[in-house]
Amino acid sequence: MEQNKPQTEQELTQQAAVRRQKLADLCEAGHNPFEITKYAQDAYSADLKNEFADLPAEAETGKIVSLAGRMMSKRIMGKASFAHLRDQKGDIQIFVKRDLLGDEAYAAFKKLDIGDIIGVKGEVFRTKMGEISVRISELTLLSKSLLPLPEKFHGLTDREARYRQRYVDLIMNPEVKDTFVKRSLILKEIRAYLDEKGFLEVDTPILTPFEIGASARPFYTHHNTLNMDMVLRIETELYLKRLIVGGMDRVYEVGRIFRNEGMDPKHNPEFTTIELYQAFTDFHGMMDLVEEMYKRLTLKVCGSLEITYQGKQIDMGHWERLTMVEAVKKYSGVDFNDWKTDEDAIAAAKEHHVELPEVPTKGAILAEFFDAFVEDKLIQPTFIYDYPVEISPLAKRKPTDPAFTERFEYFIDCTEYGNAFSELNDPIDQKARFERQVAERKAIEPDCKAQVDYDYVNALEYGLPPTGGLGFGVDRLVMLLTDSASIRDVLLFPTMKPIDQ
Repeated sequence: MEQNKPQTEQELTQQAAVRRQKLADLCEAGHNPFEITKYAQDAYSADLKNEFADLPAEAETGKIVSLAGRMMSKRIMGKASFAHLRDQKGDIQIFVKRDLLGDEAYAAFKKLDIGDIIGVKGEVFRTKMGEISVRISELTLLSKSLLPLPEKFHGLTDREARYRQRYVDLIMNPEVKDTFVKRSLILKEIRAYLDEKGFLEVDTPILTPFEIGASARPFYTHHNTLNMDMVLRIETELYLKRLIVGGMDRVYEVGRIFRNEGMDPKHNPEFTTIELYQAFTDFHGMMDLVEEMYKRLTLKVCGSLEITYQGKQIDMGHWERLTMVEAVKKYSGVDFNDWKTDEDAIAAAKEHHVELPEVPTKGAILAEFFDAFVEDKLIQPTFIYDYPVEISPLAKRKPTDPAFTERFEYFIDCTEYGNAFSELNDPIDQKARFERQVAERKAIEPDCKAQVDYDYVNALEYGLPPTGGLGFGVDRLVMLLTDSASIRDVLLFPTMKPIDQ
């Protein structure tokens, strides 16, 4: 078996030089592979293995196929050789015999390198050792690999290299491709589910004219023609709800979002969310939608509602529902209803060593208690609803208790997966909340460029119907359903610091 063990930079350079010389020789002989523009591929490895699964050893099929892919191994045995070709659907063995291929073509085959992309034509058969193979009668070099593939490209030591050179990772680790095939399936199924429910997929601007007052930090850029700074969006919400005002009653967007914030195994500066809005329903309608959609997705992608995530058994078929007050009382013993004033809440926080928020109100302190005592207990799927108004600037107040909003988040394996509201449609209340939010931002961060989106308030003044809204992260969902530990494992090209830094 031909192997590649480039242990030093010098060896790599030498191997690259040898491959370039082979390319030069091919070009000089009039066989430049890069001049070839297409190849008539009519079969795939996995399909052939399935079709002839019952073929006995040493049996012929009489079926002639054309395959194309990357040569992943080569074993020269005098007048006959074996190699493995990897195509879109997997690997298959090819049998190369000098008498069948011809002296000149066989000599050319022997000069091929691991990693070269080839097209082959021949008959499918099963070898004496029982492997479905293709006996080659024609072979064409379609693209020359000028760099040697690493023998191994996995393990912790190479993880950074895998993320930086995803193309090599995909070549060397076929299971990585499976993750991204599942990601595509997840998005396809989400779209199918929402489309069946009558939702319309739309696109809204990625470049926005100013920074809104939300806590997420944006990226700035500059538009030369308009001579104005612009902001990469931190959400799709406000544009989508403008569409609800306009009479598009069910809309969603699969949107790239950009936040100029920290990076860790669950956060990347650019990520994908899905936000959806439905007129004439509330956050309970969104809760039912989430549960139904996640059950359907899990069954489709994983084949069962019982899944394993990072060693933990998760039952996606059962979802608990708790208010934030109930959850804090359940896991900390502290009852929000015992706090009569903000000072009572501050005293309770100090007693339980809970960090005080920047603006220490009862509602904001309740949220801190949740972070300290509850979130790390929520392993099984759980809806937490009725959030304090202080941390929910876009959610509708509860008619029975205006200190709280009709909002929920849902948690799996101690991680928040999505956020939903009965959307605030009172333009007077919304304007006041926006102005307070921006003022609080600027009080803490005087140089902040945040502004109130008065055009959105103007839209509300034309009338937003009662609306349920939901936003959830696609990347975290893919992590869950593919048992991936890091967001970088489910992003084809995660954000990386340049090597020279």
